Amino acid sequence: MRAQMPAHPEKGKSMWSAQDVARDQVRRQANGLDVAAIAGKVAEAAVRERETAEQLRGNGSFYEFEMDRERSAAIWLAQHAEWRRVRDLMAAVGWSVYEPEQDAQGSVWAREREERFAGALAAQAAFGERRQEEEDELRAEVRLSAASSRLIRVVASRRGLHPSQVLAQLAEQIVVGEDGTVSVPPFTPSL
Repeated sequence: MRAQMPAHPEKGKSMWSAQDVARDQVRRQANGLDVAAIAGKVAEAAVRERETAEQLRGNGSFYEFEMDRERSAAIWLAQHAEWRRVRDLMAAVGWSVYEPEQDAQGSVWAREREERFAGALAAQAAFGERRQEEEDELRAEVRLSAASSRLIRVVASRRGLHPSQVLAQLAEQIVVGEDGTVSVPPFTPSL
């Protein structure tokens, strides 16, 4: 069973177009089928295309979500076109059975889908890492005494920093001792 394509992590949309889905399904289903079986698939896709188009126009079931009906109609339209392409290719080349590896255009499309899939997985992993980093960050509002606040402002001014940058660098230098004491060794804030 093929892994489901991830949605774009930030947009929530399917990664594969109706053509991508149709081409992938036809490529897998057509493998090893003869000319007669392919002709049957073309006829079946024509019927399904017509049925889903009627459902989309409102003549079909009301139990489906509107987006599902639109997507289903688009996929069957694309599948019908792809089954016809496979049928025409087999007739033009004289193949008795369909072999996906011999289909140059289908192979190009399959590689492109796999590359997009790998890219989507990488993007999803990067998005997850960014979210984890954001969750690990601590954002705090700190109220300092007037004396401490003046010291931080002076240090920040001398180094060309914002006071919050000095506090962030100060926090990064914290050392926790075995007994739970917290200290900061001497350091110079930097840009």
